[in-house]
Amino acid sequence: MNEVCLTLLCPPEVEESLLDELLMNATIKVFTSQRAARHGGHLTGLDPREQVLGRSDAVLIQALLNTRDAEQLLADLSPRFRASGVQFWMVPVLGQGEL
Repeated sequence: MNEVCLTLLCPPEVEESLLDELLMNATIKVFTSQRAARHGGHLTGLDPREQVLGRSDAVLIQALLNTRDAEQLLADLSPRFRASGVQFWMVPVLGQGEL
């Protein structure tokens, strides 16, 4: 099965709930999370500070999984995080390992 990097971009309000779900998922080999800024045409409902800056606060999460597990994870997360502002994308992993 091919490995993918699943990226989730979420609002800070759902960070802890989403991280809890990922920590409970046995199929995830490793994942990272970090603070990020969300830019783009989706920027509606921003507070005044965000409007001036032209970006909103976000959390970027990247998980290494096989394709089938990534698709199942998205299906499992979808009901709980529907309409929460979580976005995702997947890219193939060309290589991995430890140095």
